[in-house]
Amino acid sequence: MKPAKVGIVGCGNISGIYFQAGRTFDILDIVGCADLIPERAKTKAKENDCKAYDSVEELLADTEIEIVVNLTIPNAHASVAFAAIQAGKSVYNEKPLAITREGGRKMLKMAESAGVKVGCAPDTFLGAGIQTCVKIIDDGLIGEPVAATAFMTCHGHEGWHPDPEFYYKPGGGPMFDMGPYYLTALVAMMGSASRVAGSTRITFPERLITSAPKSGTKIVVDVPTHVAGIVDFANGAVATIITSFDVWAANLPRIEIYGSKGSLSVPDPNGFGGPVKVWTSEGNQWVDASLTHGYFENSRGIGVADMAYALRSGRNHRASGELAYHVLDIMHAFHDSSDAGKHIKLESTCARPQPLPIGLRHGLLDE
Repeated sequence: MKPAKVGIVGCGNISGIYFQAGRTFDILDIVGCADLIPERAKTKAKENDCKAYDSVEELLADTEIEIVVNLTIPNAHASVAFAAIQAGKSVYNEKPLAITREGGRKMLKMAESAGVKVGCAPDTFLGAGIQTCVKIIDDGLIGEPVAATAFMTCHGHEGWHPDPEFYYKPGGGPMFDMGPYYLTALVAMMGSASRVAGSTRITFPERLITSAPKSGTKIVVDVPTHVAGIVDFANGAVATIITSFDVWAANLPRIEIYGSKGSLSVPDPNGFGGPVKVWTSEGNQWVDASLTHGYFENSRGIGVADMAYALRSGRNHRASGELAYHVLDIMHAFHDSSDAGKHIKLESTCARPQPLPIGLRHGLLDE
């Protein structure tokens, strides 16, 4: 297939692995980049032998570019995506899709009207670890999924991140920062959710940055930093999830799926590989499962490549805007439930992403 020409907006730390995707996947041709700080774009362009645009507007005006990879901060995800769609380009956002439900809905509606696609990170569920778990569930090894647990606990980012303020502002917090990895993995394995309950709190109203270069700066916390939730899935399974920036240490699994015939230990959804373990009633012990799929190394950008294949073939892409909007809806519902003191029935839904084929050559996503 003819490679899709890609422009990257936002040249921060995460951009490096997306540039690498252009060298990994035959379907991607990354032609240039732009950033609010032009020097950052020039540096990345030189490192990756592509064009540095003087502005985002100049990049969007390039008629050759078909896909815009939007790596801006969460608060800018929607506005940059709107501009890309208005320029007639498909757009792939870093997570979350948008800060507000309204922004996410508008984005999908605009894309549908313009005849372009919206995709969104995380795409880690397309890696070997989660895809192996999807196959184990689909093959019936643990029976019907009954319940799940998902835990992401740490003590925040102000001790190591060079610019941690946005983690404690709207669009941040542990749920919006890390929840997309966990919720996307759960939807990939078990399908869409139907109802949510949640409880939230701000444990430390003020945070002190101890990392360079802003050591000594104080952050006023504007979003919940401990979120505990229950998710009822459409298939009947019930999941318990905790995301927290308030926990110093814990001995918790990342994700486990509990079925009618056994249990499944799922690797870190913020990675692509990792150990998969299965316990069945017949075996009565945990057994390491061999990974059935490729892409066990850091393969961020695989979702962009999959969307490029979808543009060429007309099929649906897996890290879709609909999936990302459903995850966004779930995350908001945890907070809404805590504020209202009741369950929240979700209005959104999405199709469960199709599993990747087995045996793909590295760098390809279609057979």
